[in-house]
Amino acid sequence: MKRLLIALALMTLSVGCFAQSVSDATIAKRENRKGMVLKEWNTPAGDKRAFLDRKTTYDEMGRKIEEIEYASYGQKWRVVSEYPANSDITAKVVREIEYNDRDKVVRIRKYEYDEDGSKVRQLNYYPNGKLESVKTFEYVPK
Repeated sequence: MKRLLIALALMTLSVGCFAQSVSDATIAKRENRKGMVLKEWNTPAGDKRAFLDRKTTYDEMGRKIEEIEYASYGQKWRVVSEYPANSDITAKVVREIEYNDRDKVVRIRKYEYDEDGSKVRQLNYYPNGKLESVKTFEYVPK
């Protein structure tokens, strides 16, 4: 019984350390992306001309604020991410607005998180504000 309690205590500590290191890694990644624009180029096989495939823009805290996917004709779609006002580097996205190739809003996604920061619900709305669907997230241990 005593060994079981010790094993459980060690597992709890290791899980806490892992969660902290994941958080630290996320912060480090965001630190490196402050104010960055990442451009992804694609070159079809047998062709020498690359085309812009995707562009991701990060804010002064390193959080993704816009992502644009391109096709040969131009923009395919664009997603703008919003964070809580006056939030810090660890803040989670609370809303995303998706635009089509004509830059018209096609969907608005709102996110809800639990106390430990895990995403629990994604609410999808039509541009007129009417609820389209709800996606829930279930975290099942192995």
